[in-house]
Amino acid sequence: MSVRAAKFNFYDKFIKEKEETIILLRCIPATVVSLFVVSVICMNLLANKTLVQTSWLALDGGILISWLSFMCMDIITKYFGPKASNKIAILASSINVLTCLIFFIASIIPSQANDYTAFDEIFGGTWFILLGSTIAFLTSAMINNFLNWSIGKAFHHHPEGKLAYAASTYVSTFVGQFLDNFIFSMIVFVFFAPIFWDGFHWTVLQCATCALTGAVAELIMEILFSPFGYRILMRWKEQNVGEEYLIYKEEELSHEVDEIMYAEDNF
Repeated sequence: MSVRAAKFNFYDKFIKEKEETIILLRCIPATVVSLFVVSVICMNLLANKTLVQTSWLALDGGILISWLSFMCMDIITKYFGPKASNKIAILASSINVLTCLIFFIASIIPSQANDYTAFDEIFGGTWFILLGSTIAFLTSAMINNFLNWSIGKAFHHHPEGKLAYAASTYVSTFVGQFLDNFIFSMIVFVFFAPIFWDGFHWTVLQCATCALTGAVAELIMEILFSPFGYRILMRWKEQNVGEEYLIYKEEELSHEVDEIMYAEDNF
């Protein structure tokens, strides 16, 4: 393929992805997207506080809200597919980065009205916490979405049943939450904290036990709230929510199959 042809191919793909994303954002109910974005932002802010720290265990405040973001991803993945859920995860992370930038700008603007030291310390944020949370979240989100979709499809006879929903969401949530917690704590509390926080750090054991304990805690939350997620999913199906996007994806798949068959016939 020539360089010019490659450029056209990339441009066509970009336009296609843009069109698909616009349709997706038009079709996903705003409540779920809003809860998802808010949970990601809150998770980043709450991660600034360590709730528990012992010689073998450490937990940060993000554990209180991270289950919500994974539940939203599970609902989106089940209904719209893993690619759609990945797109929303990237959107949420982008909004989180923009929010942190606004918070940072607000924290460095001087003010004589009052003592805003506490405000500046909390909302000014720490760049490596943002870096760690973004990398950890996006990595775990994509793995979570892929696992959720794959496990659900393994239930060939009843892929939309309660058992399929429970199995796929529980397993994907546990694995995704473990990776999210472990990657974040390793980046922030093992690599950067000793340098920028006067030697304060977590051990690798603390990171692993934090990740495992957090994953178990968040799995329990998932189990408690998954009936609500399943109910939302069934309501979407009854009301044909996002029909425009689903039809678009079906037509896209049909077009790809036709192209493959045409290529095979002319081989």
